[in-house]
Amino acid sequence: MRSIVVTIAISSFLIITCSAQHSAVGVWKTVDDNQKDTTSLIEIYDVDGKLHGKIIEILGEQTIFYCKKCKGDKKDKPVLGLEVIWDMRQDKENEWKGGRIMDPENGKEYKCKMKLAEDNVLEVRGYVGFSLLGRTQKWFRKK
Repeated sequence: MRSIVVTIAISSFLIITCSAQHSAVGVWKTVDDNQKDTTSLIEIYDVDGKLHGKIIEILGEQTIFYCKKCKGDKKDKPVLGLEVIWDMRQDKENEWKGGRIMDPENGKEYKCKMKLAEDNVLEVRGYVGFSLLGRTQKWFRKK
């Protein structure tokens, strides 16, 4: 009887651990396109089945502290804590789309696609119109 309880406990732990690794939910390090340095930490979280993301830490020498060029309710808000990804719906296993992403440096919003390329690598693509007209960044899961 005891071995059955231990086996169930270990199996449950492994299932929870493995499913968490195959999700975009978590904390991700963003990397500057030019210098390849980590610039911020983004927390991606679930809200009613859709993924959202906010800036939880700014790293390095950052000159933008308020979103001066943002529109709507994000205008003049602090960049720290700012929601920059919203309404991402799961499309396929390890892929999300249909949401938006915002660049707090210029306040521009883009359509967004995300793909968990590896357990600890998230490919984030912002684009205008068609997915071909955009760019992809690789974000790395914070351990």
